[in-house]
Amino acid sequence: MHGPDPSTRHPLAGAPHTVFLNAVVTRPTIEVGAYSYYHDPDHAAEFEDRNVLYHFDFIGDRLRIGRFCALATGVRFIMNGANHPMDGFSTYPFAIFGEGWEKGFDMAGLASAHRGDTLVGNDVWIGREATIMPGVTICDGAVIGAGSMVASDVPPFAIVAGNPARVVRMRFDESTIDTLLEIAWWNWPAEKVARNLAAIRGADLDKLAQAR
Repeated sequence: MHGPDPSTRHPLAGAPHTVFLNAVVTRPTIEVGAYSYYHDPDHAAEFEDRNVLYHFDFIGDRLRIGRFCALATGVRFIMNGANHPMDGFSTYPFAIFGEGWEKGFDMAGLASAHRGDTLVGNDVWIGREATIMPGVTICDGAVIGAGSMVASDVPPFAIVAGNPARVVRMRFDESTIDTLLEIAWWNWPAEKVARNLAAIRGADLDKLAQAR
């Protein structure tokens, strides 16, 4: 037994409220690792359209989500298409309305508002209705509290909450975090993960480090 097939669309006995994201995402600008899932009682399979917002191909930014991530209902990623240039006197997007307002507009000006790709590491838990802003990196093992507005990078194995989200505490001490990042169990083959679930679920670092 090696766990569920990571390409399964609905891994919980076919229930439509939960999807493995890599089985439903179609945009080449969104990458999701194996076993990362999204739960939504009504719209789980529509994740890329309802939860990844202002994501326009002409901007070129990417959303990358690692392996074994758990995303609760209503998690949203705001992408760079939501940003307006702020280096002039007005932030109003005149050019998109046309009718002459597009004249003189330089698309290169959008670069000043670009915050880069949005990255979510492995084994990240993002709580209900959390919002991730453009260009944020959420590192491995982090926990994002429900309703959080994440506007800055989140360290590995940090718990953050609030608006704007701030570190509430670290899940483990620095030495343990370094060891967990070195072990990186989320990169193991499915067979090794299945053999060592007790160590992964547990809190014995030596046992996890000795897993074979």
